[in-house]
Amino acid sequence: MSPELLIQGACASITLRRPEVANKLLPEDLIVLRRQIDEVNASPAVLVLTLQAVGKHFCSGYDIGEIANSQNEGSSFGEMVDAIENCRPVTIAAIQGGVFGGATDMALACDFRVGGGNSQMFMPAARLGLHFYRSGLERYVTRLGLDTAKRLFLSCEKLQAQAMKDCGFLTDLVDGTDICEHVVQLQTTLAGMAPLALLGMKKHLNAIARGVHDRAAIDAAVQATIESADLKEGGAAWREKRAARFQGH
Repeated sequence: MSPELLIQGACASITLRRPEVANKLLPEDLIVLRRQIDEVNASPAVLVLTLQAVGKHFCSGYDIGEIANSQNEGSSFGEMVDAIENCRPVTIAAIQGGVFGGATDMALACDFRVGGGNSQMFMPAARLGLHFYRSGLERYVTRLGLDTAKRLFLSCEKLQAQAMKDCGFLTDLVDGTDICEHVVQLQTTLAGMAPLALLGMKKHLNAIARGVHDRAAIDAAVQATIESADLKEGGAAWREKRAARFQGH
């Protein structure tokens, strides 16, 4: 079954629904995912997008039998993952069980990666004879560092949950295997932030990591928050010890 998009107020989710094959991605899924990300980007109320899956594993990556069909310009696997990284809302990857192959890059493209005790990851590209695409290599290096990227790509080492957290692959490691409560708490926390600051800093932090940030754009974003009603509301809420009611302007 195709990935399913659900939008509920400030939170949206895309759910992979092919558990019988560990949520393997097929060529048609790339088009569906790009369309769903476009829909989320066009929904101003959405502040948080969660990538999740049904079944035992998060995702086993792209169907190796279709790998030749994953490189078509305009609809390639890498472009789909780039769209996740550049998604307007803050993104969470809810990694229950395994995340393998190209799906590891999907997870790295997200701003937060939550795993549990049964999480594991594996990048078998070298074992399969595949040179990974440029933006994926860049994500591994910028998120995890050069030495860890080499360790995972060149030796195809499998990592269990604690090792995933230790190297930075997981941002959050939950005790036990049920990660749902922690994911919901993180969604709620993020959705309660001031939209201009939250989304602006997400965008510019990613650009800084890639070395492509625009200083003038960052300065403009800072000024926009200084002049915003939300900054006044945030200050008032802080003084009054209450939850802020942000409007996004």
